[in-house]
Amino acid sequence: MTDHPEDAPEPPETSGPPETPETAGVPEAPPAPEAPEAGDAGEAPGAGEDGPSLRAQVEAILLVVDEPVAEITLAQLLERPVPQISATLRELAAEYTDQGRGFDLRDVAGGWRFYTRDICAPVVERFVTDGQQARLTQAALETLAVVAYRQPVSRARVSAVRGVNSDGVMRTLALRGLIEEAGQDPESQAVLFRTTGYFLERLGLRGLEELPELAPYLPDDLPEEIVEEA
Repeated sequence: MTDHPEDAPEPPETSGPPETPETAGVPEAPPAPEAPEAGDAGEAPGAGEDGPSLRAQVEAILLVVDEPVAEITLAQLLERPVPQISATLRELAAEYTDQGRGFDLRDVAGGWRFYTRDICAPVVERFVTDGQQARLTQAALETLAVVAYRQPVSRARVSAVRGVNSDGVMRTLALRGLIEEAGQDPESQAVLFRTTGYFLERLGLRGLEELPELAPYLPDDLPEEIVEEA
């Protein structure tokens, strides 16, 4: 009996190239991992597909404000929880400090704002005022100190502490936004004054509790009751 070609068995199907002595027994390489979809990674410092990052938005707002911005205000504006805003602000502040930038981000007067770093103050003063910096007079500084440590306080009480009429100086401080009216004394009906948020801002303080103790700076010849009160 003669064999016909059509009667020959078909070779088995293979899913790849035939094995050779070099490739026999070598496992196939695993498939390459799929690229992560956009949005899987954490929020990047720069802009993403959906707009600027939270850090960038916070920085942009702080660059245009004239006074410290509260964390809750930023949270409402950016529609983020307050703890996230607070953490972002502190991360930025630490980053600027670590990088030795010419500015820093401070928490003062109940909000956050950019300030020139102290070490750069001399060159900034030369640029802004050409050496002519408007400063408070000694009388104004004394009066402001009395208000800061005795507030709320009346004009008459300030004058009594200083030993000289202080009405004109009080008006100057009010015009500069450093003090403001704070109601009336219930007994004498005299107008009372206190320091403002701008006062805290200019001194770089978060609150009045950060004012230094006054007693160490008082003259030695002051009456004991005044020293104890301070």
